[in-house]
Amino acid sequence: MYGRKDVARTMITTGELKKPAMKKAGVKQLSAKQAVAKQLAAKPLKSVTKQQKWRDWRWQLQNRITRIEEVERALDITFDATQKTALTETIEKFPLSITPYYLSLVDSKHYEDDPVFMQAFPRTAELNVSRADIEDPLHEDADSPVEGITHRYPDRVLFHVSNVCAMYCRHCTRKRKVGDTDYNPQRSDYEAAFDYIENHPEVRDVLLSGGDPFLLENETIAYLLERLSRIKHVEVIRIGTRTPVVLPFRITDQLVNVLKKHKNLWINTHFNHPQEITPEAVAALDKLSEAGIPLGNQSVLLAGINDCPVLMKQLVQKLTRHRVRPYYLYQCDLSEGLEHFRTDVGAGIEIMESLRGHTSGFAVPTFVIDAPGGGGKIPVMPNYLISWSAHKVILRNYEGVITTYEMPQDYKRHQCDSFCQTNAKAHKEHRVDPIGVDRLLRDTNDTITLMPMEVVSE
Repeated sequence: MYGRKDVARTMITTGELKKPAMKKAGVKQLSAKQAVAKQLAAKPLKSVTKQQKWRDWRWQLQNRITRIEEVERALDITFDATQKTALTETIEKFPLSITPYYLSLVDSKHYEDDPVFMQAFPRTAELNVSRADIEDPLHEDADSPVEGITHRYPDRVLFHVSNVCAMYCRHCTRKRKVGDTDYNPQRSDYEAAFDYIENHPEVRDVLLSGGDPFLLENETIAYLLERLSRIKHVEVIRIGTRTPVVLPFRITDQLVNVLKKHKNLWINTHFNHPQEITPEAVAALDKLSEAGIPLGNQSVLLAGINDCPVLMKQLVQKLTRHRVRPYYLYQCDLSEGLEHFRTDVGAGIEIMESLRGHTSGFAVPTFVIDAPGGGGKIPVMPNYLISWSAHKVILRNYEGVITTYEMPQDYKRHQCDSFCQTNAKAHKEHRVDPIGVDRLLRDTNDTITLMPMEVVSE
């Protein structure tokens, strides 16, 4: 492939190439790989080839773009003095860090509207804190019984293993932690989290999050997975990572060999736009899926980036083509400085309307609002149930066709306790006290009203 993206990638690699030199070198006539090799040839290389240098994930991390001037040079753009002053104030609060690979995906001729650029480069709007913004909107810190653990749902916990990321996404819900190196734990620092999980047998699912767990060393990742695997009641281990998107070279054969030892492992990544699904990203996904690891994707709905039904359909279809199942589409959280990214909830519902029935069911993510205050993920979707009576329901489909479904005339509901006696052992092992609306629905529970805590305390 030729053109502006190759130029961007070449300039990022050298950090020095200017306009006249670019023309002299004839970069536009070279492929991306050739251009990188040509420019790296001028630098001393020891044990690695020029291609290996670009594809080395450690080199990518060591050469992350952290200053405005580096972005200007890489994309051959210039911000005026006023813009630069305002942008500098922004990155003093919310740091800038972009991998050379990810910045190379930017269309430098139209960078202001480029979906990659908008996710990676700061905007002064980040300093605008609206009345709805919250430093910790998901109540993660308050729901943390011990360092590194967030326990919000009955049977699963989030295990915060690091604050380090390959790139600082501008829409990050944990912006309060971006650039914070205070919590980059040693192995001994994980013990309180392991103890908590071991002492809570209801926890069957552990999600490793961060930061990005894949920015840890292979040995540390192996230790975490092996340690969790020794806890008998942990049935599922998940890892949330954006490295296939922003640093696909991190998915090495050595890392995959560590991961594939664990048959209960799931990986969720974070593609927001079809432009991010590059040959390099696909190669990383292929390595993971060919190792037998189930892959999911969690996108965030972002104004001006992916709030388009046509574009979102392209994204989910590309993902499923490469064996990644769309899992969640998040309404953008209420973290500080994200209001310019947030859309109306109706934009998300419109997207869901354009997907359900219009593409494969397994390609349709669940649109959710992660409720402020630690309420958890609440699914939001178009209303397909129009009405119902004692004997039938009225439904509509994706085309607007209205139909009915008639109830069975002689259905008699079984009492849960007596019904489950057919497998008494399983019933005993898996029975837990219901909470929330589920508690109101259970025949075996006497609760008839849920009361807000504020009312109860009064």
